Amino acid sequence: MIIARLIGGLGNQMFQYAMGRHLAETNSTLLKVDLSGFETYKLHRYALHCFKIWEHVATMEEIAAYMGKNVSRTAMPLSNIARRWLGLSSVTSDIYHNTVILREKQFSFDPSVIEVKGNIYTDGYWQSEKYFSEIRDLLLREFAFKYEQDAKNREIADKIKKTESISLHIRRGDYVRNSMTNQVHGLCSIDYYQEAVNYIVRKIPMCHFYIFSDDHAWVRENFTLDYPFTMVDHNDASRNYEDMRLMSLCHHNIIANSSFSWWGAWLNTNSDKIVCAPKKWFNDPTRNAKDLIPESWVKI
Repeated sequence: MIIARLIGGLGNQMFQYAMGRHLAETNSTLLKVDLSGFETYKLHRYALHCFKIWEHVATMEEIAAYMGKNVSRTAMPLSNIARRWLGLSSVTSDIYHNTVILREKQFSFDPSVIEVKGNIYTDGYWQSEKYFSEIRDLLLREFAFKYEQDAKNREIADKIKKTESISLHIRRGDYVRNSMTNQVHGLCSIDYYQEAVNYIVRKIPMCHFYIFSDDHAWVRENFTLDYPFTMVDHNDASRNYEDMRLMSLCHHNIIANSSFSWWGAWLNTNSDKIVCAPKKWFNDPTRNAKDLIPESWVKI
């Protein structure tokens, strides 16, 4: 069995699920998700309920069994004291013999990770499609949205399908409010968006932009666009997946340095899509984002 630890917002949870799903597929086994981190994590909640995924939640006993093992590939037997403290029977611990705990050691793609076999617990962000590109078709089926759109979202979706639509995502939120997050991520500049818009308009002059953001007031005051656009501002944080669905329906995408719009673009199945992404993904120069942007996307 594979247990994938989920944490972060919707986009991060999708990366973590996708990585675990690939391991489950290659090991011909079951994937379960560890949601225990959300008990103390205040920024976001579990968010994958909107998809048609394998929604199997690991029990506390299963998580404890996995985490009670040595992190090496060689399983170390638990002492009787440890079994009692973890609430495990000897039968339970035997089930998870040879557990491997995979903790992300680097931000760039680590090919050895997807070769691991056995019972595996994954703990990381895994932000590269190289961890799961081999199961793209499967993920497109499982990351299909299971809730019906309301009237407003259906109306916008119909317009998106009938126009040469471009999604444009401006991420602010905790990138602005949280000083630590700001130090790591930073914000995409207005210059980035202007250059990305100009790049797409040169190739697709008769287009319509759909602007998504978590700070619509700031966008209205600070961002101007000389082309037809629609501000998509009716979905609140509890229904942010509706914004991602609309992004994925657009013909082309301009994304922020955000896993949320990354997935909006990745779920876009238009074979001729143009995706513009920021060349500078992080403020923190120690984080290597070379494997984060798919090769077919345009880095600006």
